[in-house]
Amino acid sequence: MNSLEILDNDRITAVKLLPRVVEITSQERRMIQDAAVHLQRKYGSYENRDFITHVHQLASYFLPERILHIAADFASDFSINQYGALVFRGLMDIDQESIGNTPPNWQSADYSKFNIYGFACALIHGALPSKPVQYYSQRKGGGLMHAIIPDEKMRETQTGSGSATDLYVHTEDAFLKHQADFLSFMYIRNEEQVPSTLYSIRSHGAIGDNFRPLFERMYKIPKDANLETATEEEEALDAVLYGNYELPFMRFDAAEQLFNPSIKQTDDAHSHLTEFWEEARDLIYSGFTPQAGDVILVNNHLCAHGRSAFRAGVRNIDGVEHECQRRIMLRMMSKVSLMEMRAHTLTEDPFFVIEEHLGKNFENI
Repeated sequence: MNSLEILDNDRITAVKLLPRVVEITSQERRMIQDAAVHLQRKYGSYENRDFITHVHQLASYFLPERILHIAADFASDFSINQYGALVFRGLMDIDQESIGNTPPNWQSADYSKFNIYGFACALIHGALPSKPVQYYSQRKGGGLMHAIIPDEKMRETQTGSGSATDLYVHTEDAFLKHQADFLSFMYIRNEEQVPSTLYSIRSHGAIGDNFRPLFERMYKIPKDANLETATEEEEALDAVLYGNYELPFMRFDAAEQLFNPSIKQTDDAHSHLTEFWEEARDLIYSGFTPQAGDVILVNNHLCAHGRSAFRAGVRNIDGVEHECQRRIMLRMMSKVSLMEMRAHTLTEDPFFVIEEHLGKNFENI
């Protein structure tokens, strides 16, 4: 079950839905680490095709039974009480010495140092009805797992590499029709003690008629800022909410849809988005600060994610700033159905998604 918090203020007393936090026991942690070591010896890399093909069977065999049941319940629950985010606290012990100093950016990261953690992340996805996939739109080349590292050159950007500004909550790759169904974020280090932010569409309770216009396909959902947009390219429109009218799914990126000055929504669209945001921003949860070895599992249709602004490489202790290692987070994505999106994957690799924008594929792959 998800947690509930009683909120009191001058006007109302309300119940706030919170993500579920699961404390991993020492025995469960040992089982997961032993499994990752064994699988690394057998398959070499978490991107090994045989490993990904059999990841569901391997998850059933190697993961602790309690974790399997929790993940299965999470993946199939779309109820009003499902927040859409699940925290596994202490899933892995992280060998900080072997990782060494945080590299200056994700491009210079040595992924061999994260290999064993990739197996653990993939097993968690294997406990869901969802296979790990890679997207060409993510860093123009894919990769099943991405290291998210603060980059001084990108500190002001609305990206995982930024740090100086709050990263607005967003569903991952909102600009894709076939965005990931589930995300995992494994925290390798977070010495700056940066809170994560989560926002669930279920935090509103049942959706009222005032948000019914969000189901209309009238909202601009721009491409990722790292992708080029041709001047003659047609603007694609889509809905912000979809699925069941009372308990919908969500496709939303606050930074791009509301606060990007180059995106000119129609007056009606902007008005509806603003009304939605006015309510949504008060429901954002930032009460969890991940520690090394924690994993946050997210249903990308129910829950948006972000992070607070911070000074990379600096930790504040009782008002005194201390230098520290910058944070490292590993992100993995998975899809439930590969058949429905086969027209948007490589012919020789159904786990490699080549969608560029709302159903349009990259042309030169």
